Amino acid sequence: MPDMTAPSVPASLRTWFVIHFILDIVFAVPLFLFPHATLALFGWPAIDPLATRLVAAALFGIGIESLLGRHASAESFKNFLNLKIIWSGSATLGILAAIIWNGYAAVPAAWLLLIVFFAFNLLWVYYRVRLGASRQLAPPGTGA
Repeated sequence: MPDMTAPSVPASLRTWFVIHFILDIVFAVPLFLFPHATLALFGWPAIDPLATRLVAAALFGIGIESLLGRHASAESFKNFLNLKIIWSGSATLGILAAIIWNGYAAVPAAWLLLIVFFAFNLLWVYYRVRLGASRQLAPPGTGA
């Protein structure tokens, strides 16, 4: 019998996971295959193909798991939302630091990325709060 106290996953969150997959893949493929050409289109001043491909790999991983996990349980969504919150939050802070201290204030794409990552962070935090706090399970044999 299903646990009636377990939170359900809103259909809108499942939809956002699919949208996130699409956006991640749309950006990951060109960044991975053509890092110089892709970043040059956005006026990026310094291009490191290794770092660019690492970002693309993160986008592939998070995006593909978003699609694969879109039908998961609420507990699985909570865990994945934690990852998305950490990723988008640290990306937001990293982009902001580059804008402030590394001369990226004049790069419009940096501001766009800042807005996108911050918006996704707010979205993921909203849904994480909506799903509620995770139950803390004690390891087996601890008596807790």
